[in-house]
Amino acid sequence: MTVAAPPPAARAWLSTLSPRRRFRAWLQARLPLKDSWTLGQRNIYILPTRAGFTFAATLVVMLVASINYQLSLGYALTFLLASSALVSMHLTHANLRGLTLHLRPPAPVHAGAPALLEVVISNPGGQRYALALRHEDDAATTVWTDAPAGGQAVAHLSFVPPRRGWHGLPTLQLETVFPFGLFRAWTVWRPASRLLAWPRPEQPEPPLPASGSSTGDPQPARRGGGSELDGVRPWRRGDTMRQVVWKKVAHSGEMVSRETAGSAARELWLDWQDTTGDAERRLARLAAWVLTADREGITAGLRLPGREQPPGQGAAHRRAALDLLGQWA
Repeated sequence: MTVAAPPPAARAWLSTLSPRRRFRAWLQARLPLKDSWTLGQRNIYILPTRAGFTFAATLVVMLVASINYQLSLGYALTFLLASSALVSMHLTHANLRGLTLHLRPPAPVHAGAPALLEVVISNPGGQRYALALRHEDDAATTVWTDAPAGGQAVAHLSFVPPRRGWHGLPTLQLETVFPFGLFRAWTVWRPASRLLAWPRPEQPEPPLPASGSSTGDPQPARRGGGSELDGVRPWRRGDTMRQVVWKKVAHSGEMVSRETAGSAARELWLDWQDTTGDAERRLARLAAWVLTADREGITAGLRLPGREQPPGQGAAHRRAALDLLGQWA
């Protein structure tokens, strides 16, 4: 008689009842959300490794043999090795104690792209060796570093947000088995920072909308190329330093920028109404348009239902537009 396997939903429910999962959920619920984490007696855990248990079993065998054969040197060697193991336990715990972990705010990325998590490890004491930092659920993400005495070490991890919007960062774990690998000391850290994921740009790259062309008067043909100076205008957010007329700034104290035929020839409105499909496909197209307009140096504004960003240029304007797309709901 064969027994049918439980359905996937039932298997997932059963897996949540495992003692390991219950313990981890209980432990994480007790941990505060902090971007700085100082290690001390209350948040460092230590247990023997597999090699440590094997070493302990070897000591038991040596002790039994020494008792059975009345070997004085056997006693001496057994207790010497046991004392070394106890010192090793102290050194392993001390290799983490006193360290402070600090997470620098992660920069936004597009959904599906890896985000860089930069962790600064501050060490107020002597040098610490063989520190391993990783995601708690993924040993493949482990990075190794040493912390210099009285200095700092920087460890980089990656995190891939699966979709746009705000994401909590994964739980991190710092551990060490220094010096002999007989004991493993570790700490569990839940960063408070969140990561904003922008929409993934549509591929292949769509052409810019024709309906977003200049809303003002058409620009007459001018002599010279786009780099020729055609006039000045008040400084706008997104203008580069090369566009600023520094002589006029020094004379009048007013920020003004060069106006060229190339920069004034076109102004786009990237409008939600010019896109089709569901919300995510619309946002993906708008994200691709924002990147294209920025790359081509086009002054562009962004219109979403209930939200609007005025036309502008530059890295700050591009990031503000992508932030608006990433947070739109």
